[in-house]
Amino acid sequence: MKVPHSSLAASALRGFAALVLVTASSLATAADLTVFAAASLKESLDRQIQVFQSKTGHLVRASYAGSNALAKQIENGAPADLFLSADEEWMDYLAARKLVVAPTRRDLLTNELVLIAPTQTTAKVELTPTATAASLAAALGQGRLAVANPDNVPAGKYARTALTALGAWAAVEPKLARSDNVRAALAFVARGEAPLGIVYRTDAIAEPRVRIVAVFPADTHAPIVYPGAIVTGRDSEAARALLNHLSGEEGAAVWRQFGFVPKR
Repeated sequence: MKVPHSSLAASALRGFAALVLVTASSLATAADLTVFAAASLKESLDRQIQVFQSKTGHLVRASYAGSNALAKQIENGAPADLFLSADEEWMDYLAARKLVVAPTRRDLLTNELVLIAPTQTTAKVELTPTATAASLAAALGQGRLAVANPDNVPAGKYARTALTALGAWAAVEPKLARSDNVRAALAFVARGEAPLGIVYRTDAIAEPRVRIVAVFPADTHAPIVYPGAIVTGRDSEAARALLNHLSGEEGAAVWRQFGFVPKR
């Protein structure tokens, strides 16, 4: 069933509101540490926090959204201790404004970009420079391609770069269903509101209602790297302990359980 674009947009807004779990003010009063993290990290970081809390006794809360939205919140004074971004650009944005502690910055993870469809469908798409545009058009029909906003959300920017490299961006751009973060795009497809979507591999793994149709070739977009750093003015022994856990061997084992590849 074709869903009007306005309905998709409304769904995205509802999904985004639900995804940001708690407000900055409640986070500040309820936890020893507050982490602002890219939406695609949710299940894996929730598990990391459980492990870290049981080991150290520090109470940690996380707020999940698009990296762009979180960076802007930090710029506006939101009380985050750590920032975990889904790309280097938004970490660079904060670093240029001296809003993260430079020596604590480190690359934590890598990921892959994939094309997804609802589990019960049988669509096939060939991701090659000569076939992608026509193959996507056939699979989409009158439907839309769910993506995070390619203007500022990392997953959407990777998607635009990849589709451009494959010669399909101009044809597919009018058919986009844009969302505020990658998990909202994932939800469109999981609910059957969009026949196809572009997300990270780890998002697809986390959602049983979708399947991976194809993996975008690595040379069609920049490497997908998740950097982490402590926010300026929030440096503490506890913050460093959490960041060390996330980048250490114990943390690496947890990331792998959720499909990420730890950076070593």
